[in-house]
Amino acid sequence: MTCSRGVDAYLEQEIASLGFSVLAQTRTGVETEGSMKDAMDMNLHLRTGLRVLFRIAEFTALDPEALYREVSAIAWEEIIPIAGYFSITSTVETPSIDNSRYANQRCKDAIADRFMKKFGSRPNSGPERGKIVIHLHWKGDAGAVYIDTSGEPLSKRAYRKVPWKAPLHEALAAALVMATGWHDECTFINPFCGSGTLAIEAALMGLNRPAAILRENFGFMHLKGYRPEVWNDLRAGAKRRTKNRLGSRIIATDISNEAIDAARRNARTAGVEHLIEFGRSDFADTEIPGGGGVLLMNPEYGERMGKNADLEQVYRRIGDFLKQKCGGYRGYVFTGNADLAKKIGLRTSRKLPFFNGPIECRLLEYQLYKGSRKDNMG
Repeated sequence: MTCSRGVDAYLEQEIASLGFSVLAQTRTGVETEGSMKDAMDMNLHLRTGLRVLFRIAEFTALDPEALYREVSAIAWEEIIPIAGYFSITSTVETPSIDNSRYANQRCKDAIADRFMKKFGSRPNSGPERGKIVIHLHWKGDAGAVYIDTSGEPLSKRAYRKVPWKAPLHEALAAALVMATGWHDECTFINPFCGSGTLAIEAALMGLNRPAAILRENFGFMHLKGYRPEVWNDLRAGAKRRTKNRLGSRIIATDISNEAIDAARRNARTAGVEHLIEFGRSDFADTEIPGGGGVLLMNPEYGERMGKNADLEQVYRRIGDFLKQKCGGYRGYVFTGNADLAKKIGLRTSRKLPFFNGPIECRLLEYQLYKGSRKDNMG
């Protein structure tokens, strides 16, 4: 399973919670073992993963011609329907070539040539990821070929029909909610909600609703021998384990009417609009119920949306808001701008690293006490 950098620990937790052992872990993925049915189940449930890769071959290849021979030796006619469609993706780091597209081309040729020799016909191929996706991992002389059983990334949940400015992708949003430790027994508050992704992911998590329950297309559905009844049984079982209501409140606000409208529409598509209390307001006017909980903010941080100087006052006000109004909560600010983060002016209890695309970010945690910190230290 692959993931964004910084998310591997949360993906590992998810895999373990589904009953699978973790065999290996890197910054961008976790390895386990299982059947194709298990891969289908992971596609349905994983919130923080991006792709479920199913390994079908490992080999040694010193150059592109050796790669061609190894790939052509795989029994592709047992995997790809002759009337099907496939695409090739890769991660390549080998001295024998300087362009990964050439490795992709040799893989495609190997598959196509095998079909032509055996049947005089071959599946179509191209760049689209909506059907069978073959992934090559080639580092040094070590190669491996996988079926990307997800096809499109798992972050595409199919509910975000109305994007807003610089939205977090859904898998990263889920990881951020998991990192806060929120559970469906305490309030979740999301000022700066934008298109609603954080609040929606929290609601889906609180309901134990599978992340990909709305998805209608996965790579595994196009493989030879795919059995729809197995997938339908997995979905039915997951639905039986889903709760009907939350045990806590989820509050999401934004100062933009357009953002709130987008968030409502996305939550409606996700089936959780009735569980989220949306409101148009400045973040500092967000309702903060008593009893404590988690408050998670993803304010603009200047990398893509404005100048830092324009946002310094916003971050100062975030600090005042957290200190003056959010006692008893754990406060979190997700930002990719360390200089702006300093303007919050509060001591962090943790700084968790994540990547939002190429941007290195931090999830800043603040323990927000009622009264003074000294009083709460006893």
